[in-house]
Amino acid sequence: MAALPILVFSFVLLFGGAVLAHLIGAASVLSFFAADRVRFLAAAPQRIIAHVDLFSIMSMPLFILAGEIMNRSGVTQALIDLAMALMARLKGGLGHVNILTSVFFAGISGSAMADAASVSNTLVPAMRRAGYDASYAGAVTAASSVIGPIIPPSIIMIFYGALMNTSVSALFIAGIVPGLVMALALFAANAWMAHRHDHPSGERVGLRETLRRFVYALPATVIPVIILSGIVFGVMTPTEAAGVAVCCAILAGMIYGQMSVRKLIESLERTAVLSGSIFILLSAVAIFSYLAGLEQIPSKLASGLIGLGFEGWKYLLLLNVVFLVAGMFLEVPVALALLVPLLVPTGIEMGADPIHLGIVIIVNLTLGIVTPPFGAALLVVSAVSGTRYWAIARASAPFLLVQFAVLLVLTFVPEITMFLPRLTGFAN
Repeated sequence: MAALPILVFSFVLLFGGAVLAHLIGAASVLSFFAADRVRFLAAAPQRIIAHVDLFSIMSMPLFILAGEIMNRSGVTQALIDLAMALMARLKGGLGHVNILTSVFFAGISGSAMADAASVSNTLVPAMRRAGYDASYAGAVTAASSVIGPIIPPSIIMIFYGALMNTSVSALFIAGIVPGLVMALALFAANAWMAHRHDHPSGERVGLRETLRRFVYALPATVIPVIILSGIVFGVMTPTEAAGVAVCCAILAGMIYGQMSVRKLIESLERTAVLSGSIFILLSAVAIFSYLAGLEQIPSKLASGLIGLGFEGWKYLLLLNVVFLVAGMFLEVPVALALLVPLLVPTGIEMGADPIHLGIVIIVNLTLGIVTPPFGAALLVVSAVSGTRYWAIARASAPFLLVQFAVLLVLTFVPEITMFLPRLTGFAN
């Protein structure tokens, strides 16, 4: 009964427009009183500092800054031009270009929403002019944006690593194969749709022009290669790699002639806002995790779920449903902050690997943003492209089916995710 006033108070704050970090923090502090654990609140500041004072988490604002700089420095068009040269000549070529562009973007910004907005503004109009249905162009754009947070560098992976004290390097390496598998599945789906609906081929770019575009895009494409190779071969930590990424982003902007002091200031301002909101959320979650540990909530939850028959593959299936629905309604960092401290330790107690669980959860949450009726990426594509939301949602159904199939394979065949981390010595 003591929890009832806290729940009422939380809902009042939530519907009153309170910031979620403040809501989580306030509810957690009140829960210490309800659970008669007030004396332990004296250690809360140390818990918060320990939760955010991690060397690996310093990479988060740096990767955000690198992505913000690249989004303002002409990198987008260089990547699209290269993708056009490589894929446009195929049947349904502009759909393939759309997906390949998302793969390129994944190694730069790692943001599904930024990917969806950028590609909607450039490739969707191009696909419509080439004769594609507007809803199909929007659907392939939304579906391919899922790749962004899976292929490193990924802000979501850093956030998960901080929450679970899991190696960010291992998560980065673990995301490579699942991200490429997702991309290949989307290529196959687009090829099937192209033959079924007789989608056109695009421009045929000659070898000399392809080489020119490749050289021109090198400053953009070389950045994820530097980051991943540095981490895999032990030359750089994720934080050092993030610092190198910022320097490379500035250099790329200067090469493309679109870097300016004003754009750098805008990037820094945006990074400060995003990083501040994430760190406040992490601080609130630290208090909640502290209480959950004192009350042994993960252990009790694991025992209860096992008693109900939710263990092994059934628990993994339950996690998929919970995080997929959460991704439909909540922003990804919020969903991670609310659910990961509760549900992931339970899965680990049942024998799951935290790295594998992290990738599965990230895929679920990103699929949530392209799943109707509340898919945020669908809303972005609809708003930017001027295409009706439900038309895009219906056209995205074949892609979603393929992506759900990939998700199930990744969930129940952990070797796909764990192959590279084990090969490189980042996992057992």
